[in-house]
Amino acid sequence: MTVNENGAHKAAPKTLRVRSALLTMLRTEAGVVSGEWLSRQLGVSRVSVWKHIQKLLESGYRIDSTPKGYRLAHSPDIPYPWEFPGREDLIHYFPAVDSTMEIAREMARGGCPPMTTVVAGLQKKGRGRLHRPWVSDTGGLYFTVVTRPEVGPQQSGRTNLAASVTLARVVADTCQIAARVKWPNDILVEGFKLAGLLAEMDAEADRVAFVNIGIGINVNNRPPPVETGAVSLRRLTGASVSIKALLGEFLERFDDRLKSGLGPELIEEWKALNATLGRDVRVATAHQSVEGKAVDVDENGALILEAADGSRQRIFYGDCYHIGTGKSEDALFDP
Repeated sequence: MTVNENGAHKAAPKTLRVRSALLTMLRTEAGVVSGEWLSRQLGVSRVSVWKHIQKLLESGYRIDSTPKGYRLAHSPDIPYPWEFPGREDLIHYFPAVDSTMEIAREMARGGCPPMTTVVAGLQKKGRGRLHRPWVSDTGGLYFTVVTRPEVGPQQSGRTNLAASVTLARVVADTCQIAARVKWPNDILVEGFKLAGLLAEMDAEADRVAFVNIGIGINVNNRPPPVETGAVSLRRLTGASVSIKALLGEFLERFDDRLKSGLGPELIEEWKALNATLGRDVRVATAHQSVEGKAVDVDENGALILEAADGSRQRIFYGDCYHIGTGKSEDALFDP
């Protein structure tokens, strides 16, 4: 295994799969597991088993070694590729980067497979919508997923909606928290911002090459005091939440969602979870700011805004602010 210039842990696909299987066995078997048994099950030598154990120790795992074998005593809550059986080849973990979105863009243009995921412990330089900086400190979950939906550019916005609906349901099911989606793709809990999403599309003529979805979630980190509109899962639940488990559950469900298609039922799901429709809002783009009542979203996720005179317009992108909440809802995360 090597570490590249960004600090990413890189290893051959077979090495990642062996390491993943080794951890699964240590977690499944009660007590001490013999090196000879692990060797037979994995189809590698006992020396190879020992080398994998050493690499895991270097990565922060605590594994007791006894004359009778090995026992897993502690696993760090770090989303290493081998922590995601079946997805080891698709996960690229970096302790720290400038932006996962930048790395994912290079990978997508280089032909990486769909569901390739770039995840970082923290990010030093990043951007949110309208090229604003986003905060992403240690303890949060920051990642970008490469998707290749078979849709035209006009339908690409459905990918964003699918990601936000999936994330809201994952948070609700795993943490028993009533999460809502805010147009275009933020996740709110009781009006406070828990997560932010950012999409980047590359298209050729009438074909979408890729849609990268960057996501930042306040998990165990403490949002900056100046950001009064932010909240974390740890604060909401009163306990630490597993970053590995959260990411794994999201990727499984998001992958299933994309494979099942992005049909019109997705819009109805989004509406059922939304916190924006029916509210007075202000939407800021790079060139203008408009206000009105959010009355609907169209079949591709564009927001339909009704002005005071009854006229309506479609808004395809921008930062949406719920008027009258008293909370800052600017982007707080850097995917």
